[in-house]
Amino acid sequence: MDLNYMALAIATIVSFYGVGLGTAGHAVMTVRSSRGAVAWAISLVTFPFIALPMYWLFGSHKFYGYANAHRYADREYRGIIQQVYQDIRLCSGPEPENFKEMAQLADELTQLPFTSGNAATLLIDGTQTFPALLKAMDAAKDYILIQFYIVREDEIGHAFKEKMIAKSREGVRVYFIYDAVGSYALSPKYLRELRRSGVWVTSFNSSKRRRNRFQLNFRNHRKILIVDGKQAFIGGLNLGKEYLGKDPRLSPWRDTHLEIKGPSVQCIQVSFLKDWYWAVREIPEVHWTIQTAEENQTAIVVPTGPGDQLPACTLFVVSLINAARRRLWITSPYFVPDESVLTALKLAALRGVDVRILLPSRPDHIHVYLASFSYITEVVCTGVKVYRYRPGFMHQKVFLVDRTLAGVGTTNLDNRSFHINFEMMAFVTNHRFVTDVETMLTSDFDNAYLVDHAQLAHHQLWFRLAVRVARLMSPIL
Repeated sequence: MDLNYMALAIATIVSFYGVGLGTAGHAVMTVRSSRGAVAWAISLVTFPFIALPMYWLFGSHKFYGYANAHRYADREYRGIIQQVYQDIRLCSGPEPENFKEMAQLADELTQLPFTSGNAATLLIDGTQTFPALLKAMDAAKDYILIQFYIVREDEIGHAFKEKMIAKSREGVRVYFIYDAVGSYALSPKYLRELRRSGVWVTSFNSSKRRRNRFQLNFRNHRKILIVDGKQAFIGGLNLGKEYLGKDPRLSPWRDTHLEIKGPSVQCIQVSFLKDWYWAVREIPEVHWTIQTAEENQTAIVVPTGPGDQLPACTLFVVSLINAARRRLWITSPYFVPDESVLTALKLAALRGVDVRILLPSRPDHIHVYLASFSYITEVVCTGVKVYRYRPGFMHQKVFLVDRTLAGVGTTNLDNRSFHINFEMMAFVTNHRFVTDVETMLTSDFDNAYLVDHAQLAHHQLWFRLAVRVARLMSPIL
């Protein structure tokens, strides 16, 4: 009997190492970066018992089937989506001089140009954002499209649930997407109450299709609300009371959202409908007529994700950084960039651009917080100014480039946003809007401290070692 157990154990070990070796070959052929491929290959060959399940869960950066699903949708719905893209082009607006290459790149990657006839309004923190979202939902006449990464079953989550139920009972069609991983704690009761009231509900469910079955690493990180095809909201806030600063560990919570009217609403709506079709294989009946706003701002919407044929998010952010001539201010809760973004930031600072990056001083994810120290040390030596926000947790995702362009959305400065998550940013060139963003960020920098470039060297050895280990994990953070 002992010999049988020993033979079984040996066979199991040999099998693991054999599968690990074969999977290492797969990693070498498919992992995005050579550094990541080498790290995975060594781990799979050396520690297959640990590395194999990690690779199956986190190893892929390619989301299979998403682009094909949209080609099927376009054929099934007789080219409606392509017609919308053509109608959006009729509203094309002038690109700022320094951003023509960026605009061309965005057009190639997303088929979405700069459009004129928009009106964008900043919503600062949850105290402005949640009332604006609920007010817009209350005014809906035909339909509401709502999509969030995280939905909590707290006072905020219940307020939005009750609003969706109330509007559905009024005859307004409500379509709700949540991310299955981000909203893992959402109870069946919460969803059942919505469905019983006539709300169409689905998770994005990124591991739904066969080739993505074990890839729990993909997330739909978008936060979108669209009302009647006329008004849209995107930004950093999910549905939870912590976004009102009610988590003592992270309070006060600093975040930014954006309200948009005009042709950009249709751009955001197309993105929502693509995600809905992926989840349920049908497209809801919506309004396709483009309405322009009196303020006539020029804006562009940039949806990105792992289903893109090219790394659209990385390419766009690098192009944006390269376009900066005098100023580049970025806020993000996380700073774990890939090499191309890291290089672009350093080059911008070296050529004299005022590059500032605002990060939180309190961590919500300790491993990401640790990894950021390594990248901070690397960029500050080139003249990049890194600030830590003092009052509480800073979660906003905002870009300000020169005095020309400002953007708000869901994209963080990390590998997850660049390669793994479905994200969305909206950029506006209007002088008033850019000035509003400048005023907001100036206040944020006044509440932050400048990071000393020698900060990491003063920490104890165990901390510096933890930082280096966390950086090794950066491709999946």
